[in-house]
Amino acid sequence: MDSLVIGLLQFLVTIANLALVAAGLAIVFGMMRVINFAHGEFLMLGGYAAIVSNQAGLNLWVSMFIVAPLVVGLVGAILERLVIRRLYGRMIDTMLATWGISLALIGIATIVFGNTVAGISPPLGSLSIGQYAIGWYELFLVAVVAVLFFAGWLFLRFTSAGLVARGTMQNRQMAGALGIDPNRVYAVTFTVGAAVTGLAGALIAPIAGVVPSIGAVYIAKAFITVISGGTAILAGTLASATVLGSVNTFFSFVLSPVLGEVALLMAAVVLLRILPRGISGRFFRRSL
Repeated sequence: MDSLVIGLLQFLVTIANLALVAAGLAIVFGMMRVINFAHGEFLMLGGYAAIVSNQAGLNLWVSMFIVAPLVVGLVGAILERLVIRRLYGRMIDTMLATWGISLALIGIATIVFGNTVAGISPPLGSLSIGQYAIGWYELFLVAVVAVLFFAGWLFLRFTSAGLVARGTMQNRQMAGALGIDPNRVYAVTFTVGAAVTGLAGALIAPIAGVVPSIGAVYIAKAFITVISGGTAILAGTLASATVLGSVNTFFSFVLSPVLGEVALLMAAVVLLRILPRGISGRFFRRSL
């Protein structure tokens, strides 16, 4: 019974982690159709921003929830203005440019921080269930992801800015004809996506630590989750994270964590073979 409870909790944690690392990419790719190969490095920057500001004496929660999103959001805004804006509609060029940005950010981080793992001790302690234990902080992340996605749904569904963003995503030319500046909408969208990614990196730092090359660990999972989810930014990402997280958790418990990762990749391949337009292309067509 104890192992079942721990398994269910770990199942929720895995889903939350997948949704968290994919959230910023879902915003950028889902609304702008920009493939950002520097997404993993935005996660890395968010982790370092939280660690450095915390080591400088700032409160841990302020470092994670305020400093990291602001720093990475600012980096995203600068890169959008200098690079990404000039490449809209040119997918291959955007991929190459963001890949170059990725390599540059890894090099800069390595020079500044070295090639060693930095980290923050997870707060909140642990929850013991029989002979098993799970960190309260990991369960806290589940709540954070739920609030984050619910807030995103409220914004897109009930605010005028959310309506403008959705309209621009669906038909850029028509939005422009109605007096909306698509470039401004895209700039804000990319900045928000970067900020959410920075928040994700900061929240993951106490669990996984941070190293300049850590982005490579998460970018594949993020892309798989977003592409498997389809065009619905929120519903698709959550549905994909649930399916892939379930597979990963099951095989990790039954076999090993390594085979759990392999099973996740295989499940994504099968899912895209069955549903080439993603989960939301079949089941959540009218969802956000």
